[in-house]
Amino acid sequence: MNKVLSEIYPSEKRISLRFKIPGATVSYRKEGWLFKRKSFNEEFLPLLDLSRGGLKFSSQKRIKPGTKLYLQLSIPGERSPLILLGQVRWSARSKGGNYPYEAGVQFYVYGQKKSQNYPGNLVKIISLEQKFSGQELDLTVPPDEYDVESS
Repeated sequence: MNKVLSEIYPSEKRISLRFKIPGATVSYRKEGWLFKRKSFNEEFLPLLDLSRGGLKFSSQKRIKPGTKLYLQLSIPGERSPLILLGQVRWSARSKGGNYPYEAGVQFYVYGQKKSQNYPGNLVKIISLEQKFSGQELDLTVPPDEYDVESS
């Protein structure tokens, strides 16, 4: 890709910093319109990276883009898992390893309504970002990638 096109169409679409948490895992279940499953579709999958607006994880199964997910993130050293709702934005074959697929999930809006993520989860993700990214945060940058609904 030439320089002009790479400036117009950057390969990195996220504004928020992606960071890795060693040993963190993801469990998910697909959310349907008519009924809700009680068990997870897959459990304790490797979390590849996390940001304020989404995550990437490895999977044994291909998950179709557009699929709504209930996610449980287990983070070493944390007492309770993070529970988040999101939608699969992409799914692809893995480049190797023990898991044949990878999926990228965009989190739903943070807010107090039924289909929104608890705003305290955003605070927790920012805390994890500070801990695991090794970078100072610039909190003056507008949060374009994630939405927090104002009351």
